[in-house]
Amino acid sequence: MTHLQKSLQQRIRRIAARTLLTAAILSIPAALTAAHGKNITDPGVWPGKHWEQSTPEAENIDAGVITALAKSLQAGEYGAITHFMLIRNGRVVANHTFKPDLMLPSNTPERSDQPNALNQYNYDHPNWHPYYNGTDLHSLQSVTKSVTSAAIGIAIDKGIISSVQVPAMPYFNSYKHDLSDPRKSAITLEDLLTMRSGIKWNTAGGYGAVTHSTDILESTDEWIQYILRQPMQQDPGTAFKYNDGVSVLIGKILREATGERIDEWAKNKLFRPIGIDDFYWKITPDGEADTEGGLYLKPQDLARIGYLFLRDGNWNGTQVLSKAWVDASINPVTPDATSQKNMGYGYQWWVPQHQDGKARIFAGNGYGGQRLIVSKEHDLVLVINGWDLHNQTDKSTATLLQDVIIPALRP
Repeated sequence: MTHLQKSLQQRIRRIAARTLLTAAILSIPAALTAAHGKNITDPGVWPGKHWEQSTPEAENIDAGVITALAKSLQAGEYGAITHFMLIRNGRVVANHTFKPDLMLPSNTPERSDQPNALNQYNYDHPNWHPYYNGTDLHSLQSVTKSVTSAAIGIAIDKGIISSVQVPAMPYFNSYKHDLSDPRKSAITLEDLLTMRSGIKWNTAGGYGAVTHSTDILESTDEWIQYILRQPMQQDPGTAFKYNDGVSVLIGKILREATGERIDEWAKNKLFRPIGIDDFYWKITPDGEADTEGGLYLKPQDLARIGYLFLRDGNWNGTQVLSKAWVDASINPVTPDATSQKNMGYGYQWWVPQHQDGKARIFAGNGYGGQRLIVSKEHDLVLVINGWDLHNQTDKSTATLLQDVIIPALRP
């Protein structure tokens, strides 16, 4: 055999070996797909101090769609958006901060007559909204409710609260309120979590209306007393009725059960275990943390909350929340909570897309355009911050995941 022939044979063997190795590597994602029912590129990717960076192309997303979306957001087509962040497979593929004009329209008076001396519930006060006092901590508004639910879930996981079926009213024995209506005594913690308390709450006219119960609540010095004084309208557990007040009661129940106010409890039991070190939580005039809308987080830390739920309550090997609590929270207890088709509600989480009682997409939504939207099926976490209080736009960020981003995914 000539030297040339030997050289060719060696080259053929090297090519064959590389081919076998490549085939073996390529079979790994296929095995993951078969095992998990979806293509999880890196099921072990976890953020440290910062999220790992990637690109849409590397995570099988049409980059042109994401670029066009970012331009639309910046142009104001979706209103006054301040941040857009998208994570797939545990990696950031889009992260944009915008600086829209947040000035009040000339015909909109500032709510400077609010009795609260700190103006923390004057939503046009620039020291409080949308960023806290010049920091990059952004108001979450009602996404706070979803975080509150996670915090009380930890107390239930630990057995401090026996179950969601515990009666709610015994936690408020130190308050004076009328329990002559037996329906009020029948309210359970689960009724509060699912917005099926039966407590009357006026929402006609939307926020800003002088008769809106939440506006009245935020102008009083005795939040819990005000909520407990509200009469019953329906049997508890029978009908969905959005009620900011019941989310305040949930926070107080946690404090009574654990002995810690929720900001301290969440810091130690929820935030620190998943790498959140910086937050602000409004404190109400009666000394409680505002669990209906008072939490501020950075966008990258709000994404950690979504990623914790996407990973079934596990954080890099530590079970921060039980999978049972996550499932109960994000799946629709009420399948059709609103007139919007297929809009369900779980434990302080919205479920905008579900099938056979299981969430396909779940979300925390807040006043002014706060969004934390998650799809386990596609390993996606979307964070949107905004501050649109006085204007309406044709396009809404509420359905960006299902209408724009998921259709841009590649096989």
